[in-house]
Amino acid sequence: MVMNGENPANGDRSDSGDGSPPVGLRERKKRLTYQAVSDAAITMFLERGFDKVSVAEVAAAADISKPTLFRYFPAKEDLVLHRFADHEDEAARVVTGRAPGETPLDALRRHFLDGLDRRDPVTGLCDVPQVLAFLRLLYGTPALVARLHAYQGRSEAALARALGGGVPDRLAAGQIIAVLRILALENWRRIDAGESADRVYAGAVREAEEAFVQLRTGLEP
Repeated sequence: MVMNGENPANGDRSDSGDGSPPVGLRERKKRLTYQAVSDAAITMFLERGFDKVSVAEVAAAADISKPTLFRYFPAKEDLVLHRFADHEDEAARVVTGRAPGETPLDALRRHFLDGLDRRDPVTGLCDVPQVLAFLRLLYGTPALVARLHAYQGRSEAALARALGGGVPDRLAAGQIIAVLRILALENWRRIDAGESADRVYAGAVREAEEAFVQLRTGLEP
């Protein structure tokens, strides 16, 4: 699974040279525990179904107590949505880190198109079997879909702050996050129906370009 949250090293910037503060040993161990527990849970959910696995079973498989598990993951659904944790503020980071002279919308468009080119699972354009299994689990479980909306709400709030924080910025953030979500879901639905990522790619690019034009010009023709 390539959802940034699954690899503890993705969050460890202790030697990245990007100016971020070093990550301490305690924090690295915490991230490793997060990942180990989440991996154990997702393996069980994929084998038996989300609703048929109890939190107590996950805790036992991860060799921790149930109260300890809840200190890491407040809700059962977070065991799965942990994979999206690194993406919550992704749109906001793209905006704040954009090149001089680049507009927020142009930066987000460039980032999404680059994700399509890389077959980033977040764009929905990924036909790796493990990714498809994870997304089927996610979109096929109502409780997980509901929890995903909460994550997307936080993405929207972070993007609104990056844009300036005013009402127009919140309106823009809501529209942008909705567009990214719909584009990704449409890509995944086509691949889940049997098309390859390579076959879907051209159409996904075209739809993304049209979506960003619509964001830029508004709903009126």
